Amino acid sequence: MSKVKAFFKRKDIEISAKRYGIDALSAMAQGLFASLLIGTILSTIGNQFSIQWLTTIGGFASAAKGCAMAIAIGYALKAPTLVLFSLAAVGFAADDKGGAGGPLAVLIIAVISCELGKIVSKETKLDILVTPLVTILSGCGLSLLCAPYIGKAASAVGNAIMWATELQPLLMGILVSVIVGIALTLPISSAAICAALSLTGLAGGAALAGCCAQMVGFAVMSFKENKWGGLVSQGIGTSMLQMGNIVKNPRIWIPPTLASAITGPIATCIFKLEMNGAAVSSGMGTCGLVGQIGVYTGWLNDIASGAKDAITAFDWIGLVLISFVLPAILSVVFCEILRRIGWIKENDLKLDI
Repeated sequence: MSKVKAFFKRKDIEISAKRYGIDALSAMAQGLFASLLIGTILSTIGNQFSIQWLTTIGGFASAAKGCAMAIAIGYALKAPTLVLFSLAAVGFAADDKGGAGGPLAVLIIAVISCELGKIVSKETKLDILVTPLVTILSGCGLSLLCAPYIGKAASAVGNAIMWATELQPLLMGILVSVIVGIALTLPISSAAICAALSLTGLAGGAALAGCCAQMVGFAVMSFKENKWGGLVSQGIGTSMLQMGNIVKNPRIWIPPTLASAITGPIATCIFKLEMNGAAVSSGMGTCGLVGQIGVYTGWLNDIASGAKDAITAFDWIGLVLISFVLPAILSVVFCEILRRIGWIKENDLKLDI
């Protein structure tokens, strides 16, 4: 056993929840952002302004999502170059065979094939052949054997959540909003989770509400300490910046979480806010306004399919209130209450920026 541990250490193979559940998952989300999300944004702009070349480029970027996710995962797992480059084929295969649940298939299969490739890397004189062969054969083989089932399982879970949200919009609006919002602030990827589960529709709208509550909530309620730099870095960057302060005083997490518990059901029950764009957008909140662009893209998709007649003023009011106005007001109110009772003190929300 000691020899195995020593070998794994030499190969930088760390079997842990952090390495696979945080590092790899977060990297996968970055791969999605650099391919599918950027591609969707470019395609939307191109279609809206009749810029054909921009639409074409957006399509190219979106089509590369499987490759981008797998390479990003390999980078997070500190894969040697031959393993890293070979993961492009693995990601393409896993995403293609995984269907709607492709991101989860890519995550699982890319991790396995990456670690197998690392095991054989530089162990033979034919490394330039052996390492890519092991990585690609294991990854693509698993994609053919397992990816369809992983994809179906992920889709089933996502469909169950979406079905439950349609059936019980109040309760599920609260649960989905709070859970996904918390995931966004934690050092894991809410975007990757939403993508892996293909979380769209009304549940996607609740997820978006929860993420916005965390990002806008922390940005506004900490304005006293962090000024404009903190407003921008948290409001259109990430609320994850507050994790260090949350560890010191978990009570600072109460205001934005309570806000998400309110905005989630408002989104599902009153405004019927749906995310029918890319599923990954459901977990992005206000980061680069990707969540809002995803909702807008979904509206356009619905209009094109005949499911929606037009974008109404009510739609825009709902999106603005859920994304920006309500999270800001509610978080500040709750924060002020906690400040007055001494649960949140001066500089508890201060960032080193």
